[in-house]
Amino acid sequence: MAKILIDICLTVSLLLLMPYSLIGETAHEWIGMAMLVLFIVHHILNRKWIGALAKGRYTIFRIYQTLLVIAMLILMLGSMISGILLSNHIFKAVTIAGTTIAARQVHMFCAYWGFVVMSLHLGLHWNMVVGMVSGLFKDRYVYRRWLSRIIVLIAGIYGIYAFNKRQIGAYLLMKVHFVFYDYTENVMFFILDYVAVMALIAMISYCFSKLIKKTNYRK
Repeated sequence: MAKILIDICLTVSLLLLMPYSLIGETAHEWIGMAMLVLFIVHHILNRKWIGALAKGRYTIFRIYQTLLVIAMLILMLGSMISGILLSNHIFKAVTIAGTTIAARQVHMFCAYWGFVVMSLHLGLHWNMVVGMVSGLFKDRYVYRRWLSRIIVLIAGIYGIYAFNKRQIGAYLLMKVHFVFYDYTENVMFFILDYVAVMALIAMISYCFSKLIKKTNYRK
């Protein structure tokens, strides 16, 4: 339960960090700090998995899972270090002349790729998400299963639209170096779009993980 709660809090924190200007600089920095603490706690709770990295056989799925964890660690470090250099509140005393532009680009790169990698990682536990959605319905199991699948499918389809609407592809490829916000927009609509994109990426990861598991099983 502790692991599930930490993972949920990490996901919520990530979603709250994306609308940077819509929630304010101070809130953004404090949420970022909270996410760092949650990230550390997450790895402490999963220390047995980390300790077993040098043991056992590496299947394609295990390689994929391990690469996601390593990528997330690197992106989190990059995001936190650049965030400290850009801080105007919590770490405003920490300044290194001439690093602002580079730090901003690194922070943006790590933030958006971190969002993608965490969504891919979430896809490895997608059965749990579908199960939670299924629990919202009191009908027989077969109906719960199909209703949950339809809800997730709709979220994924909308995620394609939201991905283009929010120009996430341009940010990932660093074609745009500043995120543009509509300050008249309700922040909840912004977050819901990112929830849909997260669901889309998680579904892709889930399907990919099932495919490589089947490939390994056949071998």
